[in-house]
Amino acid sequence: MAFSLCCRASSSWPIVSATALRRRLPLVGAFCMLSFGLSNLCLSYSSSLKTGCAQSLPFAPLLRSKFGGQSPAKNVHTIRMEGSSNTVPSIVVYVTVPNKELGKKLAESIVREKLAACVNRVPGIESVYQWQGELISLGFVLWAQIQTDSEELLIIKTRQSLLEALTEHVKANHEYEVPEVIALPITGGSLQYLEWIKNSTRD
Repeated sequence: MAFSLCCRASSSWPIVSATALRRRLPLVGAFCMLSFGLSNLCLSYSSSLKTGCAQSLPFAPLLRSKFGGQSPAKNVHTIRMEGSSNTVPSIVVYVTVPNKELGKKLAESIVREKLAACVNRVPGIESVYQWQGELISLGFVLWAQIQTDSEELLIIKTRQSLLEALTEHVKANHEYEVPEVIALPITGGSLQYLEWIKNSTRD
């Protein structure tokens, strides 16, 4: 087909000079090669339809790399909380304390009572907040005063079921009128660590 197209195209041309012919020959050659390539592609594609696979297509590897299935997940030692009977629903609890002495005392009592598996003490944080009873007067307008205090943060890892007991323990052993107790769920992580949280806390 490609040969006949080239012949027809060349037979319909008027007689031209050698220079003009040399200019046109690359275009004719490119057209013939394109036609030959497309016919080969169609033959390959039709044969792949008969066999039911696209292995014979020249761009099959590219299609497999771009649109193929995702590679299997790596074997990592992580787990979702609901995925194992060896773990329990667990949480991270934030508690702030005014100084390192109270932080150390409170952290040790929490672990001793098995209310948590681990308490991280983070010193040197600065808390900026408004407290309800502290207002300052600027003329006829009352403004809530901004407080800035140096504190220590306790990051507590424990069971979700121990949150209520942990909260009561913090309130009973804290200097603040309203101590911070904020719980965040642990949705997954290292299987061994999550099992350790379960085994290091009371039921």
